[in-house]
Amino acid sequence: MAGRSELFTDHSSRQKNIQDIDFTTTEEPELEFDEDGTELSASKEELEAELEEEPSFVRQLAKDAEGGAFRGGAITPDGLIDEDFEKELGTPSEDDASGEFSDVEKFGIVEVAGDDLYGRKIIVISACKLPSNKGLDHARLLQYIKHTLDKYVEQDYVLVYFHHGLNKSNKPKLSWLMQAYREFDRKYKKNLKMLYLVHPTNFIKVLWNIFRPFISVKFGQKMMYVNYLNDLKRHLPFEQLLIPPQVLEFDAQKVEKNKFYSHDGNTVREVKKAQQFGLSLQDLKKNTGKIIPAPVEDTIEFLKSSAGDEVEGLFRRCARVSTMKEVQEKYDDGERVDFNTYDDPHLAAAILKKFLRELQEPLLTFDLFEPITRIHYLEASKQLTEVQRILQDELPEDNYIILKFVFQFLQQVVSKSDINHMTAENVATVFGPNIAWPKGQANLASVEQAVKFALILLQNFDEVFLR
Repeated sequence: MAGRSELFTDHSSRQKNIQDIDFTTTEEPELEFDEDGTELSASKEELEAELEEEPSFVRQLAKDAEGGAFRGGAITPDGLIDEDFEKELGTPSEDDASGEFSDVEKFGIVEVAGDDLYGRKIIVISACKLPSNKGLDHARLLQYIKHTLDKYVEQDYVLVYFHHGLNKSNKPKLSWLMQAYREFDRKYKKNLKMLYLVHPTNFIKVLWNIFRPFISVKFGQKMMYVNYLNDLKRHLPFEQLLIPPQVLEFDAQKVEKNKFYSHDGNTVREVKKAQQFGLSLQDLKKNTGKIIPAPVEDTIEFLKSSAGDEVEGLFRRCARVSTMKEVQEKYDDGERVDFNTYDDPHLAAAILKKFLRELQEPLLTFDLFEPITRIHYLEASKQLTEVQRILQDELPEDNYIILKFVFQFLQQVVSKSDINHMTAENVATVFGPNIAWPKGQANLASVEQAVKFALILLQNFDEVFLR
């Protein structure tokens, strides 16, 4: 590492380091609007200027790399981390600090958009919402991002970064990026399953080549470059993503320029005769004659019989993606699924969340989402009465039966929190967004309201489930 340290100590060496980067490697993402090399040249010049201004930054890069500060381990073939789950899971903060970062929150740079297809929380960061550097304290921004992630990092989650809109006036300094990488320690990286980098440019390519020696192999393998929004639909529930209008417009221009397909093209998924996932509760009941769908009944009965409710971090870890696909295909093909053959409580837990999340309409229905969000504006003494009224008078009978069945089990999980570390707050954080979401795009506020409602159900089960 001594050679790298010497390389970064003088100006001419720093310039040579950037100029000698191989920009032709086939491992990099497809990059748009740079046929003439203009953006590539500009990116190099910008970074050279920043390195000139921040000599301490490049020295720190060398020091960190020499000390192995960012090295990591292996990753499973499915893209999941192969490591032991920490015993101390922690608990999401109960303090309402929404006002603490109101100066940063107002820009909407960071949003929560429900769960992905495998029950993992989706955090969205939009570069186009970054104001001018004169209007934003980047140190505050970093603390706000950490504050938002702190609510979700104890469970599996994914990040979506919309790069379009980053420019000279709002771009953070290189030293800030390295500080952010250092501060996002193992607590944040452990359960990060994928980072989708949407609309990468040559700036990203230049930046990646500079940072590559200092970024762990594990973290690097979690990155996925997405050149068109349509590609994102293969991995995430597109209709719930918080996509800024500027990004939608940019993608449409990119599609037109490259004569590619549009992100809003309709893709119809073939409905199988025995399909379970992705339907309405009404269709499921019509097809099977059962109120409680098989994936819900099977997963919960397995977890009960196998002492799965005592498993540490239940509902916070994802199973292998390939195995989840296999189980879903079995259900949709009308085959019986025996979870005992898999002997994996995390698989059953993940399938339960995935099934609920893929319902055409949430268990608590779209019509009830607004009343649910209003509950928390009521006096504490009136909140329980309103929840009782919603469940008793407005929630359809079949939905009520399924909801009660699920939360009766979740209450059992919470009762063993001294063993599984899944407190009522932890369980509510996981299940709130899986039983209630609005039509269209969710946001951080709507997710938090769903979590609060789930917490009321867990903490007051006997008082609110009256039938």
